[in-house]
Amino acid sequence: MPVSSVVRRRCRELLPEGEQIRYMFPASSVAAMGEYLIVVTDNTVTVLGCRWFSRHRPAGVLATYPRRTKLGPVELYGSLSPTVTLGPLLLEIDEEYVSVVRAADAEIMTADFLPPDPLPDL
Repeated sequence: MPVSSVVRRRCRELLPEGEQIRYMFPASSVAAMGEYLIVVTDNTVTVLGCRWFSRHRPAGVLATYPRRTKLGPVELYGSLSPTVTLGPLLLEIDEEYVSVVRAADAEIMTADFLPPDPLPDL
């Protein structure tokens, strides 16, 4: 289910003025039992820490990375939740947000992100 407009508004209040949310998804820390919202804007990838027992109430900015930061690859482990690594955080995400992570990564892909052409002479 997409993140609600109320949650988006709460997140927007914590971002620098003028930043527009392009992608956003909730995530849980595998090791620390923390809840986070990952917000991708035109210029940054921002990790917002959430309040205890409330996945949709951001409390503050924990980390900011440049927009060129790749969120994937998404690790899929059978029946376990998909995971992504962002900085030092290993995060679990719901399956419905795998496409959000991949779309955010696809926006920043350039020729240097693509694998070499295995058949360049064709």
